[in-house]
Amino acid sequence: MRMSKMINILLLITCLVTISTGHKNNDMPVGLKEEDLELERQLSILNKSPIKSIHTKSGYIVDCIDINKQPAFDHPLLKNHKVQKKPIFERNITEKRVQNSSINPKFILVKFRCPRGTVPIRRTTKSDLIQDKSLFNAHNVTQNGSINKFARVYLKQASSPYYGVSGTISVWNPKVYKGQSSTGYLYVLNGEGDNINKISLGWHVSPQLYNDGETHLYLFWASGKEGCFNMLCKGFIQVDRSYHFGARISKTSTYGGNIIELPLKISRDNVGNWWLKVVDKDIGYFPAALFSRLSTRADEVGWGGYTVTPAGTTSPAMGSGYKPDNDATHASYFKFVKYLLIIGTEVDPLPLMVDTYNDAPNCYGVTNYQKTKKDFGYSLQFGGPGGNCRT
Repeated sequence: MRMSKMINILLLITCLVTISTGHKNNDMPVGLKEEDLELERQLSILNKSPIKSIHTKSGYIVDCIDINKQPAFDHPLLKNHKVQKKPIFERNITEKRVQNSSINPKFILVKFRCPRGTVPIRRTTKSDLIQDKSLFNAHNVTQNGSINKFARVYLKQASSPYYGVSGTISVWNPKVYKGQSSTGYLYVLNGEGDNINKISLGWHVSPQLYNDGETHLYLFWASGKEGCFNMLCKGFIQVDRSYHFGARISKTSTYGGNIIELPLKISRDNVGNWWLKVVDKDIGYFPAALFSRLSTRADEVGWGGYTVTPAGTTSPAMGSGYKPDNDATHASYFKFVKYLLIIGTEVDPLPLMVDTYNDAPNCYGVTNYQKTKKDFGYSLQFGGPGGNCRT
């Protein structure tokens, strides 16, 4: 009798454990499990075994990765790609515009010196991948519940082809809240919609992506539905061992006071690779194989800013938070703006080539100054306070 009672108790416990286990398995939908496994798979590809790891004051980790084992080489289109250390042009192009800037790159950019043969890559977290997907859709102007606003100067498609873009931007730290972002950037573009090919380079404030309200150096690329911010997917090949994308910019401009500048350039070399240059460093490149349209040329280039905010909310500040007023210490600017010819030569835009785009004039402004500003060359201002941008 006693034995029978014990057996019944054991059977009851077994049933309860089975029911409990069943509930746990049903708590997570199958689709969610698959999504979580996919994120883990991406993390295993992006976070390579480091030769050295650096813990930054900003709280994230930078890994020094073997230059020949970085994530880009896991892209199916780059399996046999060999690292190209420098841009290939028909002749050497001397950079004179950097001398016009008073910027000290060591002063504002978090900089590391990875061991020879390695490159610095910000370590990716699962949260980074989730946020990147949302921001990629917003930046790529797809329907994801976000509102984008742009204020930019661009060169008309009728005047193309273009083989790059350059300029020196003033760096700011606009107030941005969770779910919002604010950017100052230059870009090259070919195509539209699902067939868009685009590369952007500049500074970025995005609490959603960086988990802080600081200004960061960023890149963005899209080839159709593929692409990402910074190094959050396979594609970009890093060659410089000091700067890294996603780095915090330690010093930004002050309204009416000290202005911090950052020279930037995107250029296509003779073999079709697109190089990103920050100050005096060719940080790396996008191989031509990644693009269906940009591999040959860009049909639009431009400079300016954009913001993103969730639907139903007011838009954040762009640039300095002030509209253009012809004062370089007030609104954010680009100076010495150029487009590139096929041999890499940088050329001033002609007035008939230039147009402006501003889809929220009550929130932001954009003004093209051409060569009217002393020591600025062809320049422009952009930005504003944001707010309720519905027109």
